Amino acid sequence: MNNKLGVKVRSRRFRPKAIMAIGLPFLVAGLLMASGLNWTKASVADDLTNGPHVSTNSPPVMPSSFAELADKLSPTVVNVKVTKIEKATFHRPQMPEGPYGDFFERFFKEMPRMPENHRTQGAGSGVIISKDGYILTNNHVVEGAKEVTVTLANKKEYKAQVVGRDPKTDLAVLKIKAKKPIPSASMVDSEHLKVGDWVVAIGNPFGLSHTVTSGIVSAKGRVIGAGPYDDFIQTDASINPGNSGGPLFNMSGEVVGINTAIIPYGQGIGFAIPVNTAKPLIPQLVTKGEVTRGYLGVSIQTITPDLAKALKVEDREGALVADVVSGSPADKGGIERGDIVIAYDGKAVKDSHDLPAMIAATPVDEKVTVTVLRDGKEHKLSMKVGKLPSEEAKLGKSVQPAKSKWGLQLHDLDPQIAQQLRVKADQGVVVVGVEPGSPAAEAGIQEGDVIVEVDRHSVNSINEVKEKIDESEDKDNLLLLVQRENGKFYVPLEQQG
Repeated sequence: MNNKLGVKVRSRRFRPKAIMAIGLPFLVAGLLMASGLNWTKASVADDLTNGPHVSTNSPPVMPSSFAELADKLSPTVVNVKVTKIEKATFHRPQMPEGPYGDFFERFFKEMPRMPENHRTQGAGSGVIISKDGYILTNNHVVEGAKEVTVTLANKKEYKAQVVGRDPKTDLAVLKIKAKKPIPSASMVDSEHLKVGDWVVAIGNPFGLSHTVTSGIVSAKGRVIGAGPYDDFIQTDASINPGNSGGPLFNMSGEVVGINTAIIPYGQGIGFAIPVNTAKPLIPQLVTKGEVTRGYLGVSIQTITPDLAKALKVEDREGALVADVVSGSPADKGGIERGDIVIAYDGKAVKDSHDLPAMIAATPVDEKVTVTVLRDGKEHKLSMKVGKLPSEEAKLGKSVQPAKSKWGLQLHDLDPQIAQQLRVKADQGVVVVGVEPGSPAAEAGIQEGDVIVEVDRHSVNSINEVKEKIDESEDKDNLLLLVQRENGKFYVPLEQQG
């Protein structure tokens, strides 16, 4: 899928629709690492290392009671109340026919209308990360907010300013003006967290302030389809709507994650953003209000067993390059479509999940060496990292019958068909139908997809598709490069039986 990022990743390990945000009533926006900058706000920097943070220094084992931990940590957790101004919509009903039509028509003309804009409220949680009032929370909690109010554990309320947001990782930083230093939490290296470790979540689920729940770390490095930098901590500590932005603590009272998402109808399955994702971003959010990330300009995907077979590679490690943006750093550096990135700046790339974070964390204009596997040989390519751009009918006669060996119904790509199907590609052959149960359907090909390549050869007409299929040495397997929306990815087709 294309999301205008420097690196785009297709992942099927989790469907985005299976995840819901836990801040009411907002949704998780998109989500890791970014180029770290030096703190210019001395107070915030000192607080993260030397400030008067709350920490129990207790051994990392399950205590007989969580009471002491909860008592010491609760003052660092806040309730975040958000007010939005949303535009009201009015749907005019269908007027009945007959003698009563005029009456209803006059009634709806004379009835009072709702105001064009109305106020809505939502709530979430946050954690204080500095004694002078900086608070870390989720972006989806405060996105679009006109007014933000923060309530401390002592019931004091403050108007808060949103100083920075990062939709890609779903993080945001708030600032309140407290008259005196307030309790703040410390953040630890979340890499030290292990599956099975005890953790405590504190937040405001369903508006119930300062609720404490406990559990263990169920998994690390979860990819849930929330964004390009997915790397979540999974926990069975109870997390519910309203916990968004609240902290996940270890048994030493240190923040290891920011609670973010749950699976609807799931029990004991919650997700938190590791603080190692947040720590490099906070300085930029405080000083600039946004995050600057490195950019190469490639679309990548995971090498599945089917793709490995189609590409004739034995090792499935690395990230497969499905597309290269013209004129991008990757293009200028010599990366080609079909390359497998196996190392970035001296660090091994095990799969497609590793590369986006590596590139995003690289400072803009820094030179890096990218090692790719091309036709079985390694190539070391040098390039300068760029800056990730901000995110601010009838089908004619040239239709290939769907009842074919592969189950594809195709049409030459022309302006008319492109407009009808809202296709944004400028080359290839568009899919206008897929036969149910066919190899194309089993592989996930959809109407509106554009076939750009067949067996690593470019195609621009149905005749060229036929030629490349006829020329294929393997008559039972086909490798397609498909464009969907603005992103490209490889799809292997296999003839069964």
